[in-house]
Amino acid sequence: AGSGHMDPDFLYRWALIGLAAFGAFSFATLFFVPAPYGRHQRGGWGPTVPTRLAWIAQELPAPLVFALVFARGEHADRLVPLLLLGLWQLHYLQRTFVFPLLMRVGAKRTPLVTALLAFVFNCVNGAANAYAITHGALRHTEAWLADPRFAIGALLFLGGWALNLHSDAILRRLRAPGETRYEIPRGGAYRLVSCPNYLGEIVEWCGWALATWTYAGAVFAFFTFANLFPRALAHHRWYRERFPDYPRERKAVIPFVV
Repeated sequence: AGSGHMDPDFLYRWALIGLAAFGAFSFATLFFVPAPYGRHQRGGWGPTVPTRLAWIAQELPAPLVFALVFARGEHADRLVPLLLLGLWQLHYLQRTFVFPLLMRVGAKRTPLVTALLAFVFNCVNGAANAYAITHGALRHTEAWLADPRFAIGALLFLGGWALNLHSDAILRRLRAPGETRYEIPRGGAYRLVSCPNYLGEIVEWCGWALATWTYAGAVFAFFTFANLFPRALAHHRWYRERFPDYPRERKAVIPFVV
């Protein structure tokens, strides 16, 4: 106790409590105040930065901090943690470097405060999830590969990732280079919901929670749903208000439900 070092388990527990509380606050707030970027961009949120730059900067801690904490873990050389590292980086290397370069955002800008909040979240969330699979008691032995939670979770993760990428590609094709107008997306899972890209991400991180079977994974899945579900409802309302011919049978984010 007198060493002056914080107990990593203590930090881990409080990181999860903080993330869960932030997720609950976001869930409640976003029903009334849409996040101020993209189609919901508006003034009054302080200084802004170019959207592409903001995206890369805010996402960078997710692959970087995760890798740094992972590398310091006592189980970092074990097969299952390495496979989980691969899944995490599959998502975040694409999300940090490929996605923003493909964005058709023109000269759009993002409030600095939203980029800073995302930056802090990705630092804490990346560290917590890496710590959960490489430090402490080893849950993820080679036997975990035969556990249905790992197999089903990994398949959900990859399916959600593919849905997210395919849906983003459909959105991009709606615009020619330099255009920033909005149109009704069609095809793929857009036949069923307004925000299949959000559905894909929710499925992805629910899969991660199942495959890792950690508190950190569960909190991240909750946080993802808490942020993206109300945003999807806001997008769905926006489409319906803007386009009189918007498909009436299309739901917001969960096919046939809501």
